[in-house]
Amino acid sequence: MTQFQPVRGTHDLLPDDYRRYAHVVSLARGVAERYGYAEMAPPIFEFTDVFARTMGETSDVVTKEMYSFDDRGGEGITLRPEFTAGIARGFISNGLYQQVPMKVFAHGPAFRYERPQKGRQRQFHQFDIEVIGSPEPGADIEVIAVGADILRALGVLDRTALELNTLGDRESRQAYRGVLVDYLSGHKDKLSEDSLNRLERNPMRILDSKNEGDKDVVKDAPLLKDHLNQVSTDFFARVREGLDTLGIPYAVNDHLVRGLDYYTHTAFEFVTTELGAQGAVLAGGRYDGLIETLGGKPTPGIGWAAGIERLSMMVQGVPNAARPIAVVPIGEAAEATALQLADRLRKDGFHVELGYGGSVKKRMKRANRVDAACAILMGEDELARNAATVRDLDSGEQKEVLLEDMISAMTSYRVSN
Repeated sequence: MTQFQPVRGTHDLLPDDYRRYAHVVSLARGVAERYGYAEMAPPIFEFTDVFARTMGETSDVVTKEMYSFDDRGGEGITLRPEFTAGIARGFISNGLYQQVPMKVFAHGPAFRYERPQKGRQRQFHQFDIEVIGSPEPGADIEVIAVGADILRALGVLDRTALELNTLGDRESRQAYRGVLVDYLSGHKDKLSEDSLNRLERNPMRILDSKNEGDKDVVKDAPLLKDHLNQVSTDFFARVREGLDTLGIPYAVNDHLVRGLDYYTHTAFEFVTTELGAQGAVLAGGRYDGLIETLGGKPTPGIGWAAGIERLSMMVQGVPNAARPIAVVPIGEAAEATALQLADRLRKDGFHVELGYGGSVKKRMKRANRVDAACAILMGEDELARNAATVRDLDSGEQKEVLLEDMISAMTSYRVSN
């Protein structure tokens, strides 16, 4: 008989793993909501063109990493490799232009066919923040502050570093593009095949190449910061001033870029040295041309995404699972009363474990396995007195409690939700 294993690059989120996942999401959700962001859930799959347009038809993600297929109706469909494109498509198709700035967050699985490595899988999970409809640098400051506060809430901010750069506006990028192409054209013999293909269509992507030969060429390339117009310079200055005001430290990284034309102004990453070569745990930027790229009205936007698995690996001190109360009937006569008591306790907000059968020894063994805080034992003698024995499983102390007083007697074992 075949023994099935998870598909390469996927993994089961078992209860302990999922508790860490839920802890990250819960803290991130709480911070985002305090900043006024509302939760949404775009579809897990979109028409392939949504991602091909927004991520660049020559990008590695589109050409090598997307999970794409034709559905039974012959439509080209792709499992989402990231959230921003789907959220932008949702903004357009739902006609939300009158609701700007639209401040939203989302989380869930995303899919990329790439070599699995530490904290990176083919099915992975992201937490995503977007602000659509705000051209002001205040939005850039805020989304970075949200990211910093989430990392702080998770206890990992001091183990990351914020890297920041400006990509300038369209005018600045166009001026720089010509200078960059001239420089790179003089080093064609040293560029990789992928970079040669990008030279005319999106040369800035070459600046982000991981190929060692490309890196040698790029290290002496002209810098975008030397070709910024006054508007771009002032915008970046206001972003930095805002971060300084909030006390969020950062380092300007002139080589931090986004290769696609719809990206403008701010690009940023929170990076760590704890997760191997791929150090970014939260990354984003301004994408003022994205909505237009998808066929919508020109609408600015900025956002970021964070890898939940990568954050989970860094988080320490995840709360333990809730400790339940074990209700243990002794003998068949107590089964119905035990079922009723468990129901009463659950309806009053207690976590309760009620076994499905077996001896007292078996049920107590189960109570220990689920780390129950206490056990309520009820046999014929107790039932005759309309009572049960409450045993604290840490101290071993026990006392008899009337069933009618059980809710109030169990207050110290209530788990906050």
